[in-house]
Amino acid sequence: MTSGPTITLRNPPPRAVWALEQAGVPPLLARLFAGRGVRAPDELDDALARLLPPAGLLGIEAAATLLADAIARRQRICVVADYDCDGATACAVALRGLRLLGAAHDTLAYVVPDRAVHGYGLTPAIVDLAMQQRPDVLLTVDNGIASIDGVAHARALGLAVLVTDHHLPALFGDEVRLPDANVIVNPNQPGCSFESKNLAGVGVMFYVLLALRGELRERGVFTAAAQPRLDTLLDLVALGTVADVVRLDANNRRLVAQGLRRIRTGQLQPGVAALFSAAGRDARRASAFDFGFALGPRINAAGRLSDMTLGIECLLTDDAGRAHDLAKQLDAINRERRVVEAGMREQAEAWLDGVMAQQALASAGAPAALAVFDAGFHEGVVGIVASRLKDRVHRPTFVFARGQDGLLKGSGRSIPGFHLRDALDLVSKREPGVLKRFGGHAMAAGCTIEEAHFAAFDAALQKVASEWLDAATLSRTLLSDGPLGAENFTTDTVRALDALVWGQAFEAPVFIDEVQVVSQRLVGEKHMKLSVRHAGALRDAIWFGHIEPVAATVRLAYRLSLDEYNGRERVQMVVEAQG
Repeated sequence: MTSGPTITLRNPPPRAVWALEQAGVPPLLARLFAGRGVRAPDELDDALARLLPPAGLLGIEAAATLLADAIARRQRICVVADYDCDGATACAVALRGLRLLGAAHDTLAYVVPDRAVHGYGLTPAIVDLAMQQRPDVLLTVDNGIASIDGVAHARALGLAVLVTDHHLPALFGDEVRLPDANVIVNPNQPGCSFESKNLAGVGVMFYVLLALRGELRERGVFTAAAQPRLDTLLDLVALGTVADVVRLDANNRRLVAQGLRRIRTGQLQPGVAALFSAAGRDARRASAFDFGFALGPRINAAGRLSDMTLGIECLLTDDAGRAHDLAKQLDAINRERRVVEAGMREQAEAWLDGVMAQQALASAGAPAALAVFDAGFHEGVVGIVASRLKDRVHRPTFVFARGQDGLLKGSGRSIPGFHLRDALDLVSKREPGVLKRFGGHAMAAGCTIEEAHFAAFDAALQKVASEWLDAATLSRTLLSDGPLGAENFTTDTVRALDALVWGQAFEAPVFIDEVQVVSQRLVGEKHMKLSVRHAGALRDAIWFGHIEPVAATVRLAYRLSLDEYNGRERVQMVVEAQG
């Protein structure tokens, strides 16, 4: 289960490569884009005018009307946020955008659940918390589509409820059930024909603001020439989109590209600038990698170990000094999160080693799915640990921690070919009463169970996995873009690649070449530093987390990066696998 991946070459259609080259795309990029499904040059146009129109989203006109009426009547709007980076950025986009579009500052408020106290989504308890703000309208961001009871509670209290979300609706048996909200905007709700189902929660909220601006134009509040600039919010939209690991289809890539362009030219919120500084990253060379691995984790850490209010306030403040202080707090919490996560991962991996040893003694096959629980686990980082274990063993994985209410809160991560939310739905039908709550996506999901039901859940999940997964699905695969010509092994190539938008379902390039190993040594006790001969030239390479020596002649799958030392930049191969 821990062996290296099977390396598979992408096969870009020659006609698509040719069409892109004819449009002026450099040959290397034409090959990379075609290998990721781009078939025509216009798919690479990231202009805002190329965004899918808001009108395609079911309910968006009604949402715009509801919000425009609320602004005109000076009604109080309370945003109900979520405790991850997508939810935090969506909350900031909602509040900043509503202010831009004329909502008075004293009519806007927000609440965000405490992960350990309130659970996920618009629960009745969160509605009661929001009532302290004396709202007329509840606006959910990145949650609400499965909040049947919470929406009913809010409506019974006389509140109007606008749900903006991107998660899948709740299933009751085979029936989709939606909350009785005044309006729902969600590309994944039944009947919505919006072409992209992959908007993050922050993307959905941005689209609602676009529609609201259009409604206000129709009402004569402002003209097209003098309307507020909503593109000032795109740094937040880009951050939340990448951090939530949604598929980067053409529409999402445009949103992210526009956000990156603004950040690189210094047009960014003070909180985003402060987060770049706290992470030691250069905003002038911002990349999608920064969102996913530097800024996103620092915001997420607040929701995992502390209070997501810190993250939201960092993104809302216009005071650079306060943003700096908040970003420093978020960085400190993220350091604490790493320590907690490392301890949990060590425990989980020790458990996994024991399981694998038992499987070997019994001459049994490896388990098709994993479910791990320890009384000492922290609820805030179970998702990260599940992701780490999943990456190690290439199996659907759930990690559970005991919540303050005594119930086990589980977070799961999956592998391609295994729809995790659908698997939970089947478990709930086969084992009625085991799952108290569940929801999520194909690749990530969560659930709540009683501790006494953990063994039943584990067995039921294993059964579904053994039925749905075959040997091909359980084999780890790494897609490669083939060899890299010596002419492209330059700092300019690396900068050009880094400037592009890569991410989920539009992965960063991985090349593969046969090299001769000139020297190799361990650095930091767990990384292999290599000097290799590639295309007749000596290259630097590093293989993180790998300690075994490699053969004198070997095929390496690698990414390109820039290694800066003593003020000089050198191209470095970052090894992913051999084969």
